[in-house]
Formats: sequence, structure tokens, C-alpha cells
Amino acid sequence: MRTEGTLAPDTHEEAREAFEAAGPVAQRVVRETARAMAFDPEEYRERVTSDVVSTARDVLFAARLLIHGGTRTEFEEWCAAHDAYDVVEVGSPNVDRLVWHPAPFANRVVAASYQDEREAAVEILRRQALGRVYRVELEEVEGAAVTDVDEARPADAADSDTGEQADE
Repeated sequence: MRTEGTLAPDTHEEAREAFEAAGPVAQRVVRETARAMAFDPEEYRERVTSDVVSTARDVLFAARLLIHGGTRTEFEEWCAAHDAYDVVEVGSPNVDRLVWHPAPFANRVVAASYQDEREAAVEILRRQALGRVYRVELEEVEGAAVTDVDEARPADAADSDTGEQADE
């Protein structure tokens, strides 16, 4: 069995904190990417929306998820050892390889089967786990959308973390 990533929160609070922590990083990544693309302030305001930053946050968060991969037999053994977990599997039940993400705080495991393209299955699994576990569970507990982010700022706006002006 192969494992990658580290994030499998035990509580709703840990999941929320990890998701929120990805927000400021996503804002920086988007801001620096826009700067590298030479967006002027007007183009930045027009093109860099909160949806863009939310998408970056989703990707950064999902990239940290703990992913196990192995044979269907290994997955079934894992499930037997964690029988309190609800199983959500996407893909074909006739394929012998799977990747899966356990979400202890939700007592759920999301799995994706694959024949040859493990990396593609991992990316599908990350999107499925984000949508089927984290958004659902965190919105239910918090009563608010987990996709809310601070409004994107122009490339020349002050950096709130340092109080310094961003370089042009």
C-alpha cells in the first residue's frame, strides 16, 4: 500500500482550521501569479475574483489530503478495520486498484478506482473528498459556505500580513 499527504482531520474544528489556513496562502499564490502575468490593478480587479481565490484554496487544501493507494483487497481490509466508516466509491467496482481518503471527523472514506492512471484517480479523489466530505460536513456544522474568502486585492495593495506594499 502506498500513502501520500498528511491531512485526515480527527475533528470538525481541525478540518475547518486546515481549510481556513489554506485561504491566505491561496490569496498570496493568486496575487503573485497575477503579478508575474503583469496584470495592472484594473485587470487584477476584473479577473481575480473571490471564485479564483476559492479555487486556489480548494486545490491547496485538497493537495494535503492523506491518500492511500493499493489493491481492492487492501482497500477492503482497510474498510474491515474501520467498519464505522461510511464508504463512498467512485469508478468501476470491477477494477482492482483504488486510492482512498479517510475522513475520521466524518466517519467517511472516499475511494476512486483506476486501471492505469493512478495520478488521475488521485486528482478525482481529491475533488470528490472536497465536495462529498469537507464542503458538506463543514457547511452543515458551521452553517456557512466554506468557499467564502476575503475579497481579492489588487496587486499593488498593502500586504496585510506584513504591512508592506507589494512590489510591482
